[in-house]
This record gives sequence, structure tokens and C-alpha cells, in this order.
Amino acid sequence: MKVVTTVIVGAGQAGLAMSRELPHRGVDHLVLDRGTVANAWRRDRWDSLRLLTPNWANALPGAPYRGPEPHGYMPVSELAARFDAYARWIGAPVQSHTEVVRVGGTDAGYHVETSQGPIQCRTLVLATGACARPNVPAIPAAIPAGVFQSTPSAYKRPGDLPAGGVLVVGASASGVQLAREIQASGRPVTLAVGGHTRLPRGYRGHDVEWWLDVIGALDERFDAVDDLERARRTPSPQLIGGAAPVDLNALQDLGVEIVGRLTDIRDGHALFSGGLANACASADLKMNRLLDAIDAWVAAHRLGNGLPPPDRPASTRLPDAPTLRCSLIDGGIRSVLWATGYRPDFSWLDMPVFDSRGRLCHRGGVVAAPGLYALGLTFLRRRRSHQISGVGDDARDVADHLVRQLDNRRAA
Repeated sequence: MKVVTTVIVGAGQAGLAMSRELPHRGVDHLVLDRGTVANAWRRDRWDSLRLLTPNWANALPGAPYRGPEPHGYMPVSELAARFDAYARWIGAPVQSHTEVVRVGGTDAGYHVETSQGPIQCRTLVLATGACARPNVPAIPAAIPAGVFQSTPSAYKRPGDLPAGGVLVVGASASGVQLAREIQASGRPVTLAVGGHTRLPRGYRGHDVEWWLDVIGALDERFDAVDDLERARRTPSPQLIGGAAPVDLNALQDLGVEIVGRLTDIRDGHALFSGGLANACASADLKMNRLLDAIDAWVAAHRLGNGLPPPDRPASTRLPDAPTLRCSLIDGGIRSVLWATGYRPDFSWLDMPVFDSRGRLCHRGGVVAAPGLYALGLTFLRRRRSHQISGVGDDARDVADHLVRQLDNRRAA
């Protein structure tokens, strides 16, 4: 049996960031991944995907972006290559093709059962991220048998879908990007829209990510938010890695039909909520509040003369009579794409550290079990925690706590 002080599960950005921190603190460790470095980025993304954040914002700890296109948007293949190079640079002890089967607690720490044999460790870091498993609702079983179904993690390109109409369920980042791509392929798209986050790609001469960074919105801490669980449920913004707009107005201009949230599948028919107008009005209101905050920051710093004037996106247009029901048998819908978000997967963690809804209980990444930690989850310690640029600060904080835990055990 292998024995190591710390096991890190996951060799993505969070796992690599923690792997960089631990040697500085004299902690030996091992990084396990069911595939290779950046496995989910390589296998569970569609072909055309580019990062939503500009290249300058995708720095791993100690390795800022130094390429030729700081304001470009990196394709996933380039990101995976950069992760490989980063793992080599920091000397990360990655054990690839090692699936974690079960983790249980022991008097000395944790027993990790893997496909390559057992490992004993004193502390354990869960770094498999917030997007380990598609969060598909319970209703797909009611979809007629002849209708093809997929999720963004399995979808690769429009040509993999049957000819005919496509119902995309979910209007956050993945949903709007795929609706745009599939509509452009010649397949008519219906987009089911629930709660969503609308943002412009650029505002007053800068990328919206630059503004979020400079006004401090991304550094808001988990312990300074009134309703943290609600903040963690905020949908990903309707952005694409590039200048093309993908908000609902832009998609309608391309011919995408927008409908309300999918509520049920009954007798071969998809039923949609009548709340489309409310969902769009709420997203427009929140977007304009953010733009108000940016304008207030500009005014407070007296920078208005050096920037373009405010140019707000138009309010979301609504169909005169939104569709409330469509047939999945003879209505032309041949595929359903469930762009309904993701959730973590800790099914192998055999410990009482989950709440009644199956969510991991942690406070800023410190899990409710001694020596157990999480990284890479949405709003873990900061609003940017789930972003590549956000894992460094979180990893430093969590590593400090981990070392204190080890010191306390030694003292005991």
C-alpha cells in the first residue's frame, strides 16, 4: 500500500494549483486523475469551444499568459497543452489513469481505494471541480424513444445530431453557444429559457471580464455574501469565446426560437412555462445593475473622458406569442440537448459530509471532516473560485489550513 501525506484527486487547474503550493510547505503528495492532466477539458467539451475568459485572465499560479494574443480566447486544445506544460514545470507528481473508487476515513487520515491499488494519506483534497457530471433533470425518460438526447459533455459537433429540429434546454453559457452553432449548421433550434445571466462581451472599450476584475466583483469573498447558496447557483453568463454576441436577441436574429423554461414532457409533447418575459426582464435588470456599478466606478475614478460613452444593450425582445407546447413526435424536433448545467461528483466519498440534498458540506473549502478539503467549486472562497485565475488564491488559503491541520495532529 502506498503511503503519502496528501492525496489530491483531480489534475485540472485546481489540483495543479494545490500541487504547486504543497512542496513550498514541505508536504509530500500525489495527484490522482482518472485520465490525464486536464482530462475533462480534453474529453468532455465540444470541438469548437473556446474559453469564455480572455487569455490574460487564464493564468495559473506563477505562470501568467505570455502568448501573442492576450485579448484572444483560447481553444480547449491549447489550454490542455498549457496544463501539460505547467504540470511538468512544477514537477507535479501526477498518477494518470487512476480512478478513485472509494474514500473512507481512518484513525490516521483517509484510505483511498483506486483502480491502481490502495493509498493511505493523512489529508485529502477534492479537486475534481464543479462540472464533473451533467445536471440533467428527471424528465428525459418521458422523451419519445425516437428522439436523440445528449448533453454538452457528450456533444462534439452539429454533424453528430440527426437531421431536423433541435430543442436546447437551458440558456446559460453552454446552451446559447450550442444553440448558435447548431442553428448555423442548418438545423432549426428551439431554445428553452429559464433563469439566466445576461452580460455584454464588451462595455466602454473593455471586455466585461476586465471590468469585473477591475471593480473587484470577482474577489468578493464567500463570508461577505448574505445568501451564499443563492450566489453559488448563479447561472454562467451568456458569453462566447469571441466577439460574437450570443444573447437572446442575437440568437433570434439568427432564427433561433426562444420559449419559456421546459416544465414537463407529457404524451410526447414538451410543455414550456409562461414565465419567459419575467426571466428575461430579471436578466436585463441584473445586467443593467452591473453596468451601473461599472459606470459608478468610472465616475468615481474620473475616467469618463478617456472611455467610450455607455452603450447599453437593447432590452431582450420577446415573441408576440411564445410557444407553450410543441410535439416531439411530429413537430420536427429530432434531438434534445440538455444544457442544464453541471454538478460535482463525489459519489466515491463514503463519509457523512453531505447535507440532506447531497451537497458537500464545507466552509471555504474546509470540509466537515478533519484534513478533508475541496477546491475548484463555484464560489468556494471567492466569486472567481471556479475560474482558472481563481484557483491560485484559494489553493494558498486551503494549503495554509491543511498545514495547520497537520501540525495540530503532530502536536496531539
